[in-house]
Amino acid sequence: MRLINHKVLAQLEDSFKLNPDTSKIFIVGLGTTGFSIVRFLTHYHFKFTLIDSRTNPPMKQQLLAEFPKIKLITTPLKNIDFSKATHLIVSPGIALNQVAIEAACINGVRIVSDIDLFSLATDTPIIAITGSNGKSTVTTMLGEMGKAAGKKTAIGGNLGIAALDLLYKKVDLYVLELSSFQLERTSTLNAAAATVLNISADHLDRHKTLENYIVEKRKVFGGDGKMILNADDPNVIGMKIKNRKCSYFSLHQSQGFHIKVKENHNYLAYDKRYLIPCSDLPLEGKHNRANALAALALGHAVGLDIDKMCFALKSFKGLNHRMQIISKFNGIEWINDSKATNIGACIAALESYDDKVILLAGGDAKGAKMEELRITAQKHVKSIILMGKDADLIENALNNCIPTYHASSMVAAVEFAYKIANSGDTVLLSPACASLDQYKNYQQRGNSFIAAIMALESR
Repeated sequence: MRLINHKVLAQLEDSFKLNPDTSKIFIVGLGTTGFSIVRFLTHYHFKFTLIDSRTNPPMKQQLLAEFPKIKLITTPLKNIDFSKATHLIVSPGIALNQVAIEAACINGVRIVSDIDLFSLATDTPIIAITGSNGKSTVTTMLGEMGKAAGKKTAIGGNLGIAALDLLYKKVDLYVLELSSFQLERTSTLNAAAATVLNISADHLDRHKTLENYIVEKRKVFGGDGKMILNADDPNVIGMKIKNRKCSYFSLHQSQGFHIKVKENHNYLAYDKRYLIPCSDLPLEGKHNRANALAALALGHAVGLDIDKMCFALKSFKGLNHRMQIISKFNGIEWINDSKATNIGACIAALESYDDKVILLAGGDAKGAKMEELRITAQKHVKSIILMGKDADLIENALNNCIPTYHASSMVAAVEFAYKIANSGDTVLLSPACASLDQYKNYQQRGNSFIAAIMALESR
């Protein structure tokens, strides 16, 4: 365990009036983030109460084993008396517009996030990454780039390890993936370099409007670090802050990190310098070129060597459940893109194909409209098989532009796709929706897709 850092305590007091002797803190929500907050506050001897609306929240037994004296209350939030609280630290999965939380805020209780605590607890440079699509890919790319450049690099946040749990490692660089839910309650982040990769409609069931969603994403640019902007996305360019240092990445414009053509070959480039041929990238698709350019721009902003970053890109194989090649059984290519949990991610995946694919889609659309999918589907989809809660919503949005079928399960969808596919076809699972209507998470959904394919092959 690290020694008590009194500078951190001073910063917590100065920014949030958080004091181990006087603050009365409620941690709202167990799970990975809640557990990391428990560890952090316990280390600094803060008094707190942990609450969760679920009778048997995840990680409960692990919590009680590691912290047997922790006070854990499991009851709906409406039953909690926050009148004596000074601070709430609310896990990202819990909406802030719940009556009990709003009432506490009206009474002067301060909202603090785990990202606030993290940013005040370290002087190590932070790269912060958000956006509708590509966050995990770019975060992981940067982790590999940092290591290739000789930096002890830790990645986490919304991906893998909770941010606060990264503090227990001695590192040179933190790379954080941040969701809109994390950012909406964060006010002290001051990353050395930050980006919003792109904007498309997502999580509108929580944020209600695209404008609200953009407001939360913009918070990644808090502080005075370098802004890395997607020159191809008007919503991102609109976030530019006057007098802040900016760098750009683009697939279509010749500024910052971009694409250059030489002898009929596309290259990743920086200003006038050709870096590596796009054909050297193991990941296919235009969206992955944009991800690579964004990662290069972010790494360059914190001083990583460009040649070493390019070396890392050449060996980066991508993430599970993100455009993952599963099989080429009987001449049919099966691709798992279960991580495409919004319409923008699905469109990006489809646009990486020249030939039309058989698309498996559906799930929980999270309040998003699906009409935007129609134009891309007409151009890139041979037929679509729909599943889940919002299958009818997607079918209505497509308006008979392509052959549309329904399946009651992943197994049924894979079986039908195999039935209608020809040798040379691609079957792409890219749902454009969240998975929680049918699965625990997108990983479980992707694994069910893989299992169904393996069952086909074993016959």
